[in-house]
Amino acid sequence: MPYVILTSKPGQFHTEPGPGMRPVEGWDYFFCGRMRAHFLIAELDRPTKVRVVDEEGPINPVPSKFLPSFESLEAARAELRSLVSFGSMPVELRPAAAA
Repeated sequence: MPYVILTSKPGQFHTEPGPGMRPVEGWDYFFCGRMRAHFLIAELDRPTKVRVVDEEGPINPVPSKFLPSFESLEAARAELRSLVSFGSMPVELRPAAAA
């Protein structure tokens, strides 16, 4: 089964996995000591829609076919690490709830 990475940014928007997605791991991203985003790695059992909920407005259903997918959990973790790496900048990924 493929894996996808869902992103939520506190105060801006959050994502909600749809039916057919099983949350596997959660990660909080910190930049300069401040939490900037929450990432959820989810296993995709079948095509579905992810709800992207804007904190000040609309809810947008996004088909999972538009999300990058990864063949393994380790590949998803590697992508997540590459997304948050900025040379020697003070960044940190901390394990968080996957729900």
